[in-house]
Amino acid sequence: MTAFLVISIIAVCVLSFMLFLALFEPGLDYKISARAHAALDSEEFLRTLEAITDAKLQQRSRFEVLTNAAVYYEAELDAIRAARKSINLEAYIFQKGEVTKRFVEALTERARAGVEVRLTLDAAGSFATWDSYFKELRAAGGRIAWYHPLRWATVSRFNNRTHREIIVVDGEVGFLGGSGFADHWLIGDEKNPPWRDTMFRVEGDAVASLQATFVENWLEASGEILADDKFFPFTEVENCAPSLIVDSSPSMGRSTRARILYQTLLASAQQTIHITTPYFLPDRSARAEMVRAIRERGVEVKIIVPGQHSDHLLTRRSSRRLFGDLLRAGAQIYEYEAAMIHAKTMTIDGIWSVVGSTNFDNRSFGLNDEVNLAALDEELAARLAEDFARDLAESRRVDYEEWRHRPIFERVHEWAGWLLERQQ
Repeated sequence: MTAFLVISIIAVCVLSFMLFLALFEPGLDYKISARAHAALDSEEFLRTLEAITDAKLQQRSRFEVLTNAAVYYEAELDAIRAARKSINLEAYIFQKGEVTKRFVEALTERARAGVEVRLTLDAAGSFATWDSYFKELRAAGGRIAWYHPLRWATVSRFNNRTHREIIVVDGEVGFLGGSGFADHWLIGDEKNPPWRDTMFRVEGDAVASLQATFVENWLEASGEILADDKFFPFTEVENCAPSLIVDSSPSMGRSTRARILYQTLLASAQQTIHITTPYFLPDRSARAEMVRAIRERGVEVKIIVPGQHSDHLLTRRSSRRLFGDLLRAGAQIYEYEAAMIHAKTMTIDGIWSVVGSTNFDNRSFGLNDEVNLAALDEELAARLAEDFARDLAESRRVDYEEWRHRPIFERVHEWAGWLLERQQ
């Protein structure tokens, strides 16, 4: 009995210490060794970014911005229905409803036609979608694998989720961005309008890198390596732009390639930094880099975050707690009022664009598997600027004095959120 009590006490202490580390372990202090001397559109800068993100520079790729679910769901379904060889889909959220019904039906029809269909779904993000939901798809030959389901062997990795939102069709066409598969992206009402989000259609060499990202999580979920060359066909496209597909996974050393990408571009901006994100919880290093950009180089920093339609009130309050040093430095922060805004985009100097699944928070930078496209493409940046301007028009700018005098109950809520900040 005494031995059991001692073991129990030790176990509780160990678990308590692990919880303490998860909540309060200091974040990694990201510092740039030297400011970039090369121009952001130079070969030297491209080569450096390729090296430090460990991502292959692709010179022959083309991108299309798909704004809001009515547009991108149809584009994705059209691509799926035209599939001839394979469809690989990965999602954090695949929620039962009208939207997923349409996708499962399209995937099932293609599987019956002999197309290889694979789905990697996050077991936590899609927990309410039971395996039986895919009965017909499985019967047609489709395969579904769950990423890190709660089992004794995965307990230590349960906090690592795949947050990637990917579709690759025939190895030739890819989609990535911030949207999962659920009705709230498409169907709304007066009180809860459809979420504002963006996905991106990719063609050319970057699709192979996107496919490789899917291969990583499919292996971890199913044990199968997709090594057949049919998944990586050679394709040619016109109007190309250089790009990197940066797939980011957490490491025991705490650094991630996505965080390196963001910090480097923030430190290199000379004119503008425009960010849209649903969850804005920048760490000290990111905030300091943006403040430095404003004060030392006169960079215009504009950030769009959710307003009253935020789907996570605690996260929104935690986010607002961090506005102070940015607002004092001259950053412009706007709260989107028309709906929940879930788009995840960043443009730098009107030439670099970073788009994908990464939120501006510790969970994306340090805990989740993510994927981003970083492209040196003025046309893509200009197209994103159009969306950014429209979103600004439906947003309210946060005033520093108003922020400084926010109500006491809001401040209390903010500090409650601080306890969970690194897990949000």
